[in-house]
Amino acid sequence: MSSAASSSPVPGGFGLRRALVRNRGALIAAAVLAILLFVVDWISAGPLTYFDVSFLSSGGATSALAAIGQTIVILSGGFDLSAGAVISLVNAVLASSMDPMAPGASIILWTAVGIGVGMAVGAFNGFFIAVLRMQPIVVTLSTMFILQGVTLLVMDKPGGFVSPDLGTFYLGDAITGWLPMPLVVIGVVLLAWFWLKGTRFGTAVYAVGSDPDSAASVGINVVLVRFAVYVIAGGCYGLAGVFISAQTGSGDPLVGNPLLLSMFAAVVVGGTRLGGGQGGPVGSVFGAYILMIVVNILLVLNVSAYYSTIAEGTILVLAALAGSISHASVLAVQLRAARARLAAWRAGILPSQLERVDRRLKIAEPAHAQRSPASPRPAFHLRNAETLRYALPAYVCLLLIVVVTQVWLGRAILNPGYWNSLLVLSSFLAVLALGQGTVILTGGLDLSVPWTIGISGIILAGMVNGSDAALVYALPVVLVMACAIGFANGFGIVYLGISPIVMTLATNGILQGCALLYSQGTPAGFSSPMLRWVMTAKLAGLLTPIVLLMVVFVVAAVLLLGRTPFGRRVYGIGNGLRAARLSGIGVERTLILVYMLSAVCAAVVGIMLTGFSGQASLGMGDDYLLPSIAVVVVGGALITGGRGHYLGMLGGVLLLTALQMLLAGTTLPYATRAILYGLVVLGAVMALRERRLQ
Repeated sequence: MSSAASSSPVPGGFGLRRALVRNRGALIAAAVLAILLFVVDWISAGPLTYFDVSFLSSGGATSALAAIGQTIVILSGGFDLSAGAVISLVNAVLASSMDPMAPGASIILWTAVGIGVGMAVGAFNGFFIAVLRMQPIVVTLSTMFILQGVTLLVMDKPGGFVSPDLGTFYLGDAITGWLPMPLVVIGVVLLAWFWLKGTRFGTAVYAVGSDPDSAASVGINVVLVRFAVYVIAGGCYGLAGVFISAQTGSGDPLVGNPLLLSMFAAVVVGGTRLGGGQGGPVGSVFGAYILMIVVNILLVLNVSAYYSTIAEGTILVLAALAGSISHASVLAVQLRAARARLAAWRAGILPSQLERVDRRLKIAEPAHAQRSPASPRPAFHLRNAETLRYALPAYVCLLLIVVVTQVWLGRAILNPGYWNSLLVLSSFLAVLALGQGTVILTGGLDLSVPWTIGISGIILAGMVNGSDAALVYALPVVLVMACAIGFANGFGIVYLGISPIVMTLATNGILQGCALLYSQGTPAGFSSPMLRWVMTAKLAGLLTPIVLLMVVFVVAAVLLLGRTPFGRRVYGIGNGLRAARLSGIGVERTLILVYMLSAVCAAVVGIMLTGFSGQASLGMGDDYLLPSIAVVVVGGALITGGRGHYLGMLGGVLLLTALQMLLAGTTLPYATRAILYGLVVLGAVMALRERRLQ
């Protein structure tokens, strides 16, 4: 009996230790939140009051609710870039539908409407991702642009009316003077999650996120789990949209856009592992409030609000790095490899230090052997059958668009002005296609394109300020800065092991803050006359100079990806990272060069846009993220890497630009163009998926 008594604490202690390890991320986030609250109490004029707690709870509730939905998606191994757009859509629907003359509003009804809108979007995402097995990144990115267009159709500018009853309920007290309602709402959602987690479905979510093939082998319906995950997450985004509507009291079609970065940061800070299978919404709630309090501390210390996105991006990178640190992490492996290389260098046994001697076996050819005659070279269409198969559809569709333009608007096929305009407007995406396309060929994605474009144009315009002479030093400065941005992205992905999506998203937020700080919210300066001439002048009244430069660029791009060792290494990495390493490809160096190329291409586009419009503006690159991915996919490239050709991407560029010109001639609004862009990308990815499976 004594032996039994002495052994009884062991299982309990082991279980406690295992629980602590399993919830380590959430516990660390809770500890950090407690420290930050202590800091707020210390720097405030007086001790924290119930009013302060209520204010803080409502300030972070929207991000916390959205982060819960994002966490559930990530636990299943997915990503959702449409969350911010769902919040904007719900806000616009509520603000445009509530009657300002009505004496009161049904809180339950409008909450159900918001959640229902979010769940409908989630079902849309889930269908393409779970049922059609398309890539979550591309699907949700396309959905984001489609929803932005739909939101603008619902409400094209800030305004509308949200009943004060909604704000009174969600921003008030559940227990007067004791318990704020935002904490109750978050608590109810978390309780629902805990109940769901204890069911077979909750276990299946973690199983699918850990290993979908193993989950399917034990009888889990992976398709149903993934579909349901996006529907549930959409409901959380919808509730976040209801809450932000209660806060603002009106509508704004862009209100949810800034939440995407903080949402991912909250998930990572809360200890959820990107890739799925580990973590939970509780830590994400703590993470959301940590980010909110950090921003508030900066404001209390009179630090510019422009630092908020810099702080969020930096926290996202640091949290992703901290969450991945282990003996088997990429950083640990790289450090051990660096130590091994250093030891080999000291011992003088590095391959570069050894004498270059040909040690291959030499087999003498028999005297009577005769060389067989060289086989005839296959025909062009046979040598390039795969490239033609995936690239030609873009050019066929381009021809159809041109014919429709001729029939509908006239003066297209035989009009030199039409073709010149098409080539000039295509030049921006043609440059981006090389950078983004090369990243996609390696299996990655660069979400830092928008603000790499923006900050490049802003810095160039500020340095040049209408002077041609200043281009001599301004252009190198901008291009060197772009190389540094690309190197930072590549270094974080390759050596720190941070996901390309997270790393480039964080970089985009940091660049946004840097651009705001540099310009103080109002970009100054103008394009130089020479740059303006290159982008807008007419040679012989017909051809813009940039068109001639683009011919040279296209030739260089085709040679770079198709005829150089760098291009072969890019395709090798995209077809299999491990195989590329075993074949001797310098994977780390090549990937860093790939992201540097993407950043340089984005910077060139920022320079071109500055010359085209005459000046730079905040957000000038925002409209180029989805198109930069769309032209690559429409041009026949595989979004998971390893397949694609720049001439196909160029066909995608010309197709989408021609489509945009056709739509512009019909006076359709930007909202419709955004919807069509998203639908075109989804259709292209679906078509390419079907071809791949055949």
